[in-house]
Amino acid sequence: MFKDDNADKDTINSAEEIYDVGTFCQITSLFTVPAGQNSEAATTAVLYPHRRIKMRSLIKPNYTGVKEGDTSKVEAAAVEATLEGEPTEKAQEESVEQKKPESEDNKGDVVASFEETVADSHKLEKPDFYYEPTAFLRERPVTLINVENIPEHPYERTNMEIRALVSEIVNTFKEVASINNLFRDQVSAFSNSQNSGNVGDEPGKLADFAASVAQAESAELQEIMEEEDMQTRLTKALTALKKELMNAQLQKKIVSDVESKIHKKQREYWLMEQMKGIKRELGLESDGKEKLIQTFQEKANRLSMPEAVKKVFDEELSKLAHLEQAASEFNVTRNYLDWLTQMPWGQRSAENFGIKHAMAVLDEDHYGLKDVKDRILEFIAVGKLRGTVEGKILCMVGPPGVGKTSIGKSIARALGRQYYRFSVGGLADVAEIKGHRRTYVGALPGRIIQALKKVQTENPLILIDEVDKIGKGHNGDPSSALLELLDPEQNNSFLDHYMDVPVDLSKVLFVCTANMTDTIPRPLLDRMELIELSGYVADEKMAIADRYLAPAAKQLSGLESVDVQLENSAIVELINKYCRESGVRNLKKQIEKVYRKASLKIVQDIGEDDVLSEAKALTDEGKAAQEEAAKDETDVKETSQNIANETTEKPRVALNVPSSVHVSITKDNLADYVGPPVFTSDRIYETTPPGVAMGLAWTQMGGAALYVESIIENTLSYSSHPGLQQTGNLRPVMKESVSIAYSFAKGVLAREFPKNRFFEHARVHLHCPEGAVPKDGPSAGITMATSLLSLAINEPLDPTIAMTGELTVTGKVLRIGGLREKTVAARRAGAKMIIFPEDNLSDWLELPENIKDGIAGKPVGWYRDVFGLVFPGLDREAANALWKKELKKPKGASARKALPQREEGEGEIEEAEEEE
Repeated sequence: MFKDDNADKDTINSAEEIYDVGTFCQITSLFTVPAGQNSEAATTAVLYPHRRIKMRSLIKPNYTGVKEGDTSKVEAAAVEATLEGEPTEKAQEESVEQKKPESEDNKGDVVASFEETVADSHKLEKPDFYYEPTAFLRERPVTLINVENIPEHPYERTNMEIRALVSEIVNTFKEVASINNLFRDQVSAFSNSQNSGNVGDEPGKLADFAASVAQAESAELQEIMEEEDMQTRLTKALTALKKELMNAQLQKKIVSDVESKIHKKQREYWLMEQMKGIKRELGLESDGKEKLIQTFQEKANRLSMPEAVKKVFDEELSKLAHLEQAASEFNVTRNYLDWLTQMPWGQRSAENFGIKHAMAVLDEDHYGLKDVKDRILEFIAVGKLRGTVEGKILCMVGPPGVGKTSIGKSIARALGRQYYRFSVGGLADVAEIKGHRRTYVGALPGRIIQALKKVQTENPLILIDEVDKIGKGHNGDPSSALLELLDPEQNNSFLDHYMDVPVDLSKVLFVCTANMTDTIPRPLLDRMELIELSGYVADEKMAIADRYLAPAAKQLSGLESVDVQLENSAIVELINKYCRESGVRNLKKQIEKVYRKASLKIVQDIGEDDVLSEAKALTDEGKAAQEEAAKDETDVKETSQNIANETTEKPRVALNVPSSVHVSITKDNLADYVGPPVFTSDRIYETTPPGVAMGLAWTQMGGAALYVESIIENTLSYSSHPGLQQTGNLRPVMKESVSIAYSFAKGVLAREFPKNRFFEHARVHLHCPEGAVPKDGPSAGITMATSLLSLAINEPLDPTIAMTGELTVTGKVLRIGGLREKTVAARRAGAKMIIFPEDNLSDWLELPENIKDGIAGKPVGWYRDVFGLVFPGLDREAANALWKKELKKPKGASARKALPQREEGEGEIEEAEEEE
């Protein structure tokens, strides 16, 4: 064997190129492999090994061969076969010795025989002609060498280490054979070749066989072949065999892992194919991905997708067809196609623009609200003429409980549109409006796209509730995201982040609700058309309670077939003494409370022993469940089986109250059901003292009467300075109104009553009651000025006069808002006259007659008009002197101590009057 593993040649030029120990083999057969398309012809030789040999000399291949019968060159050829580096004489001696019969000493030299231990037993006579066996190779490029046999090195058969090594090799053979089938066959063939002998008796052959079957390095195998010491040889062979065992174990593990994965995949595939076959037999499903693609295509064919959407759909469908179902992108694409095909592209519901139908629906669902209904009917009439109502965004603004949300639902019912509602109150994530990117896990489109998917029409009515309470978080500003949604010029190509295709929302009728417009962003408010709902007056509340609230509450309380009467007087009492807010939500709660109390009273009066007993209410299933539950006394039910036995679908039935029961709720016994009245009177003052004026304010709950009170803090005393103190939890706008009213009142007093020095000597305290309630707004200027002037001239006001309007320093009365709510509040407070700015005259004329009934409206442009209305027939001469008496009037011990100073001051005042 070549020392260089990469060497590949047929002749040897130097003995250093090869190992000097090899194997003497016999060629038993030859197989010729024909030349292929890309390979040359080759020959395969099968060798049978006999013994180990060692090279003695290399015969140089630099001479020609000897022809048969040529005896003259035989000796010369033999002489040329010399050892490398030896003299020619020695070679000649060896050549002569070679012609002699072999003796016992040179028995190991190679002869033309395959028997290792058999030698010539007879002497060869010197022939006339000597035949050289390898002479025919002299003419060919074949390397010849002289070799000697390597006999087995003697060893002790009783050596325990050799025995142990033999046993370990045999055990290792068994382990490898149990793993590798090919190895098992080799071991079996080796055992049969021993002729039923013990392999332990010939450890050399065992070591050679171990090395021959081990997949070791060539140098390592050569080292085992050259080793003569039996123990060392066995050790090296065992090492190579152990490596083979480790290789077989690793190979077995790899094969096992691969097979387990393959078997798992094959099992899953087999089960999936079985499941598909079962589903196909049942008609539940055909082939997976192909059926899915076919379903998407069928859905898309039924829709009128725009060209841009159709292009995206085709691209995504082609992408899905080339994706494996196990890929993560497969489900993302599938969900996206699912949303694309579930959108109502080109699908619209038939609308009803009938005015009579709309009026019937609105009157059926709501009482009153004439201006709101008229605005909706105008909206529908325009749609009837145009054929569509697109391009308008309605926003209904009003206090809680006036029916804004229910009006939106009634509009949808009147138009025959699908209805969808969602609230944006407290919404702080833009993704709720614009959707998430598809790259996010669990991404979804925005609420608008979800609404279109649910209603399955392009022209629904979408109600966006609580638009004034929208939040603003770290994920963007949702109110800004609503701009694109609610702008008629932009929403025809609304772009959702998830859909990523333009969606036409111009066919959608958007209706928004809000309690106030102050917190709605200005750009958003500019895109909406406001419809104000100011609330209900007492007679409207009465009709609503009688038609809607009372019957619903009675049915909800289980008294639908029972003679329980809620008298009109009780409802009026509820409205006046318990529910003064603009809406009817609190009135609904109070009526439900009345009927609940009536239910309890009926059950307690009749008794539970006979008519309304629990035994009569329980069904057979309910009794069985009750008995089963009584067996388990633990607090927590641990097993689902017990819980299933303790529950039933219909455990009990409703009980019928006897027809002999009669309950009547009147004004007199109403307190037994809802407690003492919350509001004891319509207004704070039945008769107002000087300095008190009744103003009107707008609140989130509607309108309210806002009194302004002014008093004198001190009498005429030079120990304090004149001025104004204000209280009542006033906000910045009202504080400015107080300052303006004070300055204006001093100017009026100086012009109209020049001898009245009230504000020059008095320290005034102005207060608005209910100081715990914050107050703000530009509508209390004339009320504050009237209160201050009433105190200055000591003239009380009519308690039935209410006023509202902002005041400038020159006396101009400015326009205010919420006149309807304020009129309702004035009527509730018992006012008979309302003074309001002249600029609000159109608002007053639009008010329903039932609200203005019994109230006189007085528009004013300047404060002098207000002064003439609140102080009719005033004696101006008397008003000049009244202030002296008011300031000089003793008020306790502190006033008496300051009396000398007041007298001194009085003299100064009289001197000033004489000079005038």
